[in-house]
Amino acid sequence: MKTERDESASPLTIVETTMRHGYPEGGLEAWLVVLGAWCAMIPSMGLLNCLGILHAWTSKHQLQDYSESSIGWIFGAYSFFLYAAGAQTGPILDTYGPNYVIFPGSIGMVIALIGFSFSQEFYQIFLSFSVLGGLSACALFIPAVSCIGHWFNVRRGYATGIACTAGGIGGVIFPVIILFAAPRIGFPWAMRIIALISAVLLLISCLTLKTRVLNEKSVGASVDFRALREKKYAATTTAIFLVEFAVFIPITYISSYGIHIGMDDTLAYALSIFLNLGAVPGRFLPGLVADRLGRFNVMVGTSIICAALTLALWLASGANMPAVICYAVLFGFWSGAAISLTPVCISQVCKTEDLGKRSGTTFTIVSVGTLTGIPIAGAIQQQNQGEYWGMIVFGGVLYAASAVAFAVARGICVGWKVKSKF
Repeated sequence: MKTERDESASPLTIVETTMRHGYPEGGLEAWLVVLGAWCAMIPSMGLLNCLGILHAWTSKHQLQDYSESSIGWIFGAYSFFLYAAGAQTGPILDTYGPNYVIFPGSIGMVIALIGFSFSQEFYQIFLSFSVLGGLSACALFIPAVSCIGHWFNVRRGYATGIACTAGGIGGVIFPVIILFAAPRIGFPWAMRIIALISAVLLLISCLTLKTRVLNEKSVGASVDFRALREKKYAATTTAIFLVEFAVFIPITYISSYGIHIGMDDTLAYALSIFLNLGAVPGRFLPGLVADRLGRFNVMVGTSIICAALTLALWLASGANMPAVICYAVLFGFWSGAAISLTPVCISQVCKTEDLGKRSGTTFTIVSVGTLTGIPIAGAIQQQNQGEYWGMIVFGGVLYAASAVAFAVARGICVGWKVKSKF
């Protein structure tokens, strides 16, 4: 039996696959699923895109006595738990549908944000934000990206891109709340406002997210390492591992870098906002283009551009504030595909009924990179006496490696012809 990845190698087979599996490709019910995914990803991925301002804020306030590398473990752990629990949430989703995952995840996220608002010590922030918040975010993210694959095939990149704009929008709204509310009413109340907004959005997602196909064989599964015997899936997972390893380094450290080069706190925190303003169209447009040119093709291109931006513009910017702002916006745009298209790439090499399990397995493996990438970058910065050039080179080289990995994965899946749409 062909997988959906194989069947999507040309426009004709995409249509044939859609007819064979009955993808709606639109309609009220399908677009309500996209709305539910969008609402679920504002709290989960929005907070992920706030790591820069949260890192900068806590390093100057609650955790000012801790090193950059130590603080990095908190925010690396959030991304780790966001991805690591996918091996458990994916099979539950495949077997029972999203409500058994997203409802407890919604409650957990609100509790985590309220707990974070009361936290002052390292362990308190780690337990509330990193552990509970990360696990809850996983229970929101995996169903959000997987459910869309049940309703769209031809337009999967487009629909997923629309939903993933939520991460950029959350990454703009939440830092603005922290930036303007925290100095006036305090950081705890700023986090409680974010918790209230999240609760309303998550109620909508609980009411609208649903799947079409259930797979009873998935129940009880964990990380499916046997799936890595499939060359296409293994190569895709390797490429996603590298790009996710790379993407969070600029996201997390861009605001701290602004403070390092002498920006006032407000402008330095605003770098996260600029990055996420670029990420909003960066989540949507690559998906639209990818449905026409190929999802893996677009990932190769965006990874090359992100490597070039990091190794050229950011590395060369020094204390040039306009250049740093330009980098934040441009990187935000071109890095958007790393979030919006990676789930689509997974769905292109597996069956629809296995989407949750395969997505969960891939992101569990990816979680190791997201856990270690941020503190490793912080350790490199410390090793260089507080200078950021080593960290920047590290991030740029990782992006270059991910571009090569996506090109190899594409070649394994459909061959090495440059014009192949995949």
